[in-house]
Amino acid sequence: MFLHYPPAFRELEPFTTMPKALRRTGVRSSWADVNQGGRLADSFLEGPVFDDAGNLFVTDIPFGRVFRIDPRGRWDLVAEWDGEPNGMKFMNERELLVTDYKNGLMVVEVSSGQVRPYLERRNSERFKGVNDLVFDSRGNLYFTDQGQTGLHDPTGRLYRLCPDGRLDLLLGNVPSPNGVALSPDERVLYLAVTRGNQVWRVPLLQDGSVSKVSAFFTSFGPSGPDGLAVDTAGRVLVANPGLGCCWVLALHGEPVEVLRSPAGASLTNMAFGGDGRAVLYFTESVSGSILRLQMDVPGLPLARARAP
Repeated sequence: MFLHYPPAFRELEPFTTMPKALRRTGVRSSWADVNQGGRLADSFLEGPVFDDAGNLFVTDIPFGRVFRIDPRGRWDLVAEWDGEPNGMKFMNERELLVTDYKNGLMVVEVSSGQVRPYLERRNSERFKGVNDLVFDSRGNLYFTDQGQTGLHDPTGRLYRLCPDGRLDLLLGNVPSPNGVALSPDERVLYLAVTRGNQVWRVPLLQDGSVSKVSAFFTSFGPSGPDGLAVDTAGRVLVANPGLGCCWVLALHGEPVEVLRSPAGASLTNMAFGGDGRAVLYFTESVSGSILRLQMDVPGLPLARARAP
């Protein structure tokens, strides 16, 4: 990797850690048996997103749970079901849309904890294992279907679900599609390709198709890019588990900052919160920690669902 200037290194700060009473210590899960090499994971945090009141919501994949963390770092359980929830975004102020590896797209009503299906199958066929999602300002939903794909099986998918219910397959050749984020003008979708150790740049054309998809950034190490975010300057932020860092990429994909985790290498995903969306919060999944850092540039506001 050639860099014109060395990136600045900054260390993330601890915010809160999952309380001992909420951890499933010593409990085996089928998800961890496959995805964590049989490790007895007491939790695995993902999917951070903020509500309008400043509460942070996170998922716990192996035990099918969604938690709410208030601005003071106090945790409470929102929902629990027979699923493997990963990424999530608010559809409206009352409901979360969750990518559930086991069940497809699910809706969680945050006040009651009620969970219901949203999109379980495509043309009667189950998904491989949905992973992350993002809405655009027109209400289109982009989501990834990762499953166990990788360089050995580059058949992961990127979908677009339109407000009228039409489901478009945009890409079907991705070796482990993971996080998704949109550019400020929504003309480009950034796609984390974990097993390819890259972030792809996916131009979104006026007719709804994609073309000239390219590798925007290439990382290294035992794992690859996971969660993504974009700030108001158009910079792409890339959580990179395995390396325990977040790359802050300039407009041409060059790292200008490296944000490092002090609490483990499994830095999986992030969300902007705080006053003016200027504080960046991370899930460190293995330790069950939430880390954060004040940023110089705020994050983009996240769009929500729109009625057809």
